[in-house]
Amino acid sequence: MVDLKKHGPTIALLFTMLVFLSYSIEWVRVTIGAIMDALLAPFIDTLGVPFFVMILVLSSITGLYSSLVQKYTIDYEKMQESQAKMRAFQKEFREAQLSGDEKKIKKLQTKQERMMQEQLELFRQQFTPMAIILILTVPIFFWLLFRLPPGGAEISITNGIVLPFLGTVGLSDFAFWIIPAWILWYMICSLTISQVIRKSLNIGGL
Repeated sequence: MVDLKKHGPTIALLFTMLVFLSYSIEWVRVTIGAIMDALLAPFIDTLGVPFFVMILVLSSITGLYSSLVQKYTIDYEKMQESQAKMRAFQKEFREAQLSGDEKKIKKLQTKQERMMQEQLELFRQQFTPMAIILILTVPIFFWLLFRLPPGGAEISITNGIVLPFLGTVGLSDFAFWIIPAWILWYMICSLTISQVIRKSLNIGGL
């Protein structure tokens, strides 16, 4: 029987790779997008909510559950303690190097290996919340792609948005380099609400 506690991070990593692979399979995107559309389409088709507002709402929800998942699956206290120990070690190691104390340097190098293993384990543990967040986020992204207004049409409230420094642009148009306007808007909304939630929950960044 597989020990989920021991192999959980590895399983989460494999699942994360599988989710990213599903993005390249069109019928998977369309199928999941259509299922989500049955739930979300009434907001656009019946209530007339503009698409950029839907992106705002969904990205805010993404920021909320991402912060909550990370808060309750990651031991931030242990992470902060590990980072503090690493900073103290690096300071001690530099002092030993500057003083030329070879005996102390060898002793610290042995300690460094243990600390690197601890850092690696903390890093692996972050794959589990990543997988949980992806499970919740991928369907939202697939729906946004499913209902994304086509490009080339006359810009209106249904298919466009006003962005700082860029003015009015179509959601399907490139806003910055190769980044479409809807992706940029989603990132701005999600990152902003995430920072507010993280501050209120007193959690740090990953």
